[in-house]
Amino acid sequence: MQKRNNSSKKNKSASKPRKEGSGKPYLGNKPAKTIASTISKKRIEKTKDDNSVRLNKFIASTGLCSRREADSYIESGKIKVNGKIITELGTRITNKDKVSLNNNILTNEKKVYVLLNKPKGFVTSTKDPKHDKLVMQLVSKCCSERIFPVGRLDMDTLGVLLLTNDGELAQQLTHPKYNKKKIYHVFLDKNVTKNDINKIVIGFELEDGFINADGISYVDNNDKSQVGIEIHSGKNRIVRRIFEHLGYKVKKLDRVHFAGLTKKGLPRGKWRFLTEKEIGMLKMRSYK
Repeated sequence: MQKRNNSSKKNKSASKPRKEGSGKPYLGNKPAKTIASTISKKRIEKTKDDNSVRLNKFIASTGLCSRREADSYIESGKIKVNGKIITELGTRITNKDKVSLNNNILTNEKKVYVLLNKPKGFVTSTKDPKHDKLVMQLVSKCCSERIFPVGRLDMDTLGVLLLTNDGELAQQLTHPKYNKKKIYHVFLDKNVTKNDINKIVIGFELEDGFINADGISYVDNNDKSQVGIEIHSGKNRIVRRIFEHLGYKVKKLDRVHFAGLTKKGLPRGKWRFLTEKEIGMLKMRSYK
């Protein structure tokens, strides 16, 4: 009887799981080999996940478009992975998967960053059947990769324009929340009064909402028809509309600064590749 009781106590002790904090691994009721196998399996799965990327990020990295635009392609059923249409946002892929748009395989291209000093009369677009002069014609020989303009300058506006095939960076630079600075040299049909300069800094309502400049000053105290204006807004034709609202006509508009980039030393209509330092500045969002 006593022997049977000892055996019973021994069995209860053996079946009782070790508690956490006892100094030994807590395995619950599972054998140690099963636990080790599970942990190993999870490590393998984690490694696989670490090598995967979101589908929209991969599409943007090919230079085709931004992540937001990639999501639209996915939702509309235009993207295939390994021949299968994918419409679920958040889908992850690996470098072994084949991604296609309209049956054209998408591949990662070398990232290219081109700065153009845009001349007057050229449309900031990759295609436009209504116009013969496109900015793409000015950079057609700079690289074999397919690049596109970051943001827009209207046909009559001059100055700094970035072109790239880096869709992720393009989205960053065109999104309002990243607060990138733009400075324009504005030539007007008459002198700008100090009262109107104050109005522009304080701000006022336009048809599409409130607007104000971050800074404005005369470029030349001897010619008060020229001003430099700093603004972050990406609204369409915003600088022209600000001055038109106050009764001025813009004779010439030149963007001299965009997200830390300037056209210094770059003749009108010419282009150059960005330096490694400039590319790093843009990617680190350290532009001023």
